[in-house]
Amino acid sequence: MGGGNCNPKDFGAAAYWDARYSSPSTGGKGGGGGGFFDWYQSYSALRPLLRACVPTSSQVLMLGCGNSLLSEDMVKDGYQNIVNIDISSVVIEQMKEKHTDIAQLTYMQLDVRDMSFFGDGSFDCIIDKGTLDAMMVSICRSANYKST
Repeated sequence: MGGGNCNPKDFGAAAYWDARYSSPSTGGKGGGGGGFFDWYQSYSALRPLLRACVPTSSQVLMLGCGNSLLSEDMVKDGYQNIVNIDISSVVIEQMKEKHTDIAQLTYMQLDVRDMSFFGDGSFDCIIDKGTLDAMMVSICRSANYKST
């Protein structure tokens, strides 16, 4: 289950992501900790949409943050409060260490399938960059789902 092995049925498992983020190629031990990965788009590509729809004073929740630069870039652009969650304790610790000096960013290890930690209305905006995709691949594979 290392960073090079991609078994979609494991995408919903913390162990898969912990192994992936422990790999030197994704910024883990031996990799200098500088790695990052954005699933779809960089902040510069998403900026026009985010700035039009999400005020910088918004309480933002970033689902499945991984080691993406999106939250960091949003803060550089004026966003004031972003809570980043991920199922991987490994990546959460890496990101906490990387961003100790950025007070606008909070990192928490949580599974999006249980959001009871947060009360209703805690956030103005929730950003999902690929968490749902990863979960659906896992669910569909385990149910022997066949797309048409």
